[in-house]
Amino acid sequence: MIQPWFEGAKLGIFIHWGIYAVEGIPESWSFFNDQISYADYIKQCAGFTAAHYDPKEWAALFARTGAQYAVLTTKHHDGVALYDTAENDLSVVKRTPAGRDLIAPYCEALREKEIKVGLYFSHLDWSRPDYAPVPVGERTNKTLNSASFASWEGGKDNPAWQRFIAFQRAQLTEICTKFSPDLLWFDGDWTPPHEWWDFDETGDMLRRLLPDVVINSRLGSHGDYATPEQGQPIARPQGPWEFCVTMNDSWGYQGRDQNYKSVREIVRLFAEVVGMGGNLLLDIGPMADGTIPPEQAERLEAFGAWNQKHHEAIWGTDAGLPAGHCYGASTLSADRTTLYVFVFDRVVDGFAVKGIRNKVKRVSVVGGGGDDGGELSFRKRGGAEWMNVPGVLWIAVPDAVLDPLATVLKIELDGELDLWTGAGHAITAN
Repeated sequence: MIQPWFEGAKLGIFIHWGIYAVEGIPESWSFFNDQISYADYIKQCAGFTAAHYDPKEWAALFARTGAQYAVLTTKHHDGVALYDTAENDLSVVKRTPAGRDLIAPYCEALREKEIKVGLYFSHLDWSRPDYAPVPVGERTNKTLNSASFASWEGGKDNPAWQRFIAFQRAQLTEICTKFSPDLLWFDGDWTPPHEWWDFDETGDMLRRLLPDVVINSRLGSHGDYATPEQGQPIARPQGPWEFCVTMNDSWGYQGRDQNYKSVREIVRLFAEVVGMGGNLLLDIGPMADGTIPPEQAERLEAFGAWNQKHHEAIWGTDAGLPAGHCYGASTLSADRTTLYVFVFDRVVDGFAVKGIRNKVKRVSVVGGGGDDGGELSFRKRGGAEWMNVPGVLWIAVPDAVLDPLATVLKIELDGELDLWTGAGHAITAN
């Protein structure tokens, strides 16, 4: 059963940080896709300094956004660990100028700000000799395919693969015992076939080590929640879920990638995800020295300021109206008597909300201020209330009250939301 804090979190920060930030190239995938040789990729270890890494500063920034959890890569597919693993020497502690564990201070800093600790771990490891029957330096998209695993005598029972599984579980045991994360975020479960991984055994081990840990959906049947990635859901995923997405087009730091989402786009994305009952896991990619790029930090600050102003419409709420009831996202207060509607564009003639059977007591702008508390005029048009068919609620939203990022309307009802979702019918009485 998933921990209650996760479904109420709404916002998390994803952090892809590793040696790939040195040259600003795709994390692990750059050598897998033949953009760079494996040898040249690993040479980046020499430039990974973490000289300006300040986890307390990171945590303070995350807290200002309103984030309730953060997820940092302990090890991506390249196999380079950000902590002092005893299982090999491929870590920033032993192989880079950083020369220290970067995970423990991150965990400590988050906990000081009461932010839940999430840690990312790649199941696969393209630097581990036992991972596949292809030499480490030759592992690419062309060589690491299902055929290469199928060529292993004995399949999953091959001694090399069994050594790899033991190595993988040993590192996971280290992460659980050293850092006690609140959330484990897995990746890299697509090769070899799922049955090779024995996820049941791994999942049972993790639950013994951390009974209350939250696990994403990439551990076979042991995941607690769905993790759609990059493609924003149109239909609401079943059960608890989180949408992970980059701020530009890259997970890790790539200085050439300036295709950043605007703050307005991020706010809209967040409102739509929360309005569908999910969490947003928004990604950043620190530079090799540990500095968060200014383009990313500035967006987080502005996003956080908007979140603070509209806090009541986000945290402590549930998913809002189904699609079609208004041209915007919405959330519903926990007692179901207050509807919050997110308006993304300038309003002409009025903002329409359909299907509300309740009497509306008051409509106002969240954070609107002023002598009237941001109160707005409204009216209902059409419908046949004597047959329980509501009219359309039209709300006047003058330009003067619009927020440049997104305006939030607070609709106070005379009881729990009574929503009509019918297809309509003839009026047989007047």
